[in-house]
Amino acid sequence: MTPPILDIRSVGKAFPGVRALSHLSMQVHRGEVVALVGENGAGKSTLLKILCGDYTLDEGTMRLDGADVSHASPLAARQAGFRLVRQEPEIVPDISVAENVFVGEYPRRALGRVDFAAMRAGVNAMLTRYGFVGMLDPDADGRSLSPAQMHLVEIFRALKPGGKVVAFDEPTSSLTSDEVARLFALVRQLAAEGLGIIYVSHRLKEVMDISDRIVVLKDGVQTGDLVTRDATEGQIIRLMVGRELIHNFQRVETTRSDVVLSVDHLSSRWHRSISFEIRAGEVLGFGGLVGAGRTELAKVIFGEYPMTGGTVRISGLDRHIRSPSDAIAADIGFAPENRKVEGLILVRSVIENASLAVYSRLSRWGMLRQAQMVQAVGPVIARLEVKTPSMAQEVGKLSGGNQQKVVLARWLAAGPKLLILDEPTRAVDVGAKAEIYRLIDQLAAQGMAIMLISSEMPELLALSDRIVVMRDGRLSEPVEKRNATEEVIVSLALGTRNAA
Repeated sequence: MTPPILDIRSVGKAFPGVRALSHLSMQVHRGEVVALVGENGAGKSTLLKILCGDYTLDEGTMRLDGADVSHASPLAARQAGFRLVRQEPEIVPDISVAENVFVGEYPRRALGRVDFAAMRAGVNAMLTRYGFVGMLDPDADGRSLSPAQMHLVEIFRALKPGGKVVAFDEPTSSLTSDEVARLFALVRQLAAEGLGIIYVSHRLKEVMDISDRIVVLKDGVQTGDLVTRDATEGQIIRLMVGRELIHNFQRVETTRSDVVLSVDHLSSRWHRSISFEIRAGEVLGFGGLVGAGRTELAKVIFGEYPMTGGTVRISGLDRHIRSPSDAIAADIGFAPENRKVEGLILVRSVIENASLAVYSRLSRWGMLRQAQMVQAVGPVIARLEVKTPSMAQEVGKLSGGNQQKVVLARWLAAGPKLLILDEPTRAVDVGAKAEIYRLIDQLAAQGMAIMLISSEMPELLALSDRIVVMRDGRLSEPVEKRNATEEVIVSLALGTRNAA
């Protein structure tokens, strides 16, 4: 085999109180797709940050195309040929798509003037070359882009000339199945052109479909380097978590009692005459395609977006919910899809974030009492096994799975009657996902009503007592668990099946 284009030898990295990577060695060859998998906190993000120059390594060496890059800065790493497609695209809202793609590297004309025509031509050339014609307007503002378009801008930044190894960090977390297929075609094309590819994902089916090899990390240590065609999902999971997980999770059937949430002919900018109810002890799943209006419905019920008609009742009482504060007062909790932007204050501590929903009962004369915060939230954080050096740790420094647990801890501390979960396991590893599934099961068994929005079909089918499907702002009749299949849900989402 030819020498690797990326050769990592005995790399180590430590932070105060945490050993993030220990003696990690891996190679990537030209034309090869190497998947990097592991639980949140396993060291994947640390390795990517070392590769792109955000962190310096403490020990070991890295060579990219034969040149040492062990102590690269972000600029040096990029000039050497390493490119990272980040999980959360960094888009400048007030400049064009073309400017976003070339940000920091604007082509110049005479007298140093920016060559806007060259940037537009560059974006159009990439759209044509990689099969995305029509998906981006080079002149559109960054603020007008959908999540999928933002990801495409992030990808195009990495594909400008000079790249040798491209790493994709959770690239499909906000993409539809059609967009995922286009991305996979792009990854295969880049590999065929001789680039080395690192593909980071929690979705094992994707990993099995797209990769040639799989490198597994656990607690900063490499536990496996597998040829994909010879590997199984069970084998990968055992290497990731050191234990078996339940693949086909099924909730314990619970008794549904009184109606907790009753929505009657709700209308909004996105919805037309929506009606449904959720009972205590029930998980009502919401299926549908991206853009069908499910997240918007959750935000209308939680008071972030306005209703234009209809009624919302909690335990039989009409509630006029015009803000999240009104929703919390009405015993509604909401864990949003984008936890980093909408669910957490990343620069504040774990305990402060977990206490947000109960501030009013913990404060005196507008001042928070630290001891009572610990008393109210500490047991919940311990119950969810949030991995953190301390409750004073900035929540932005935790892994994605632990950040999601902090969001859930907030609502367990508040004890709402209704909990809305929007994509609760997005970008969460299989170990944390199993823990969240068990938590949902426990909360329903304790009588909480749960509104579950999920784009993962196995998750929706496994956790829901009934499923409704949203399409074009309308809701199907509920499908009972015994009748719910992937074919039924997809048919309702596509409009090829009668909603009744």
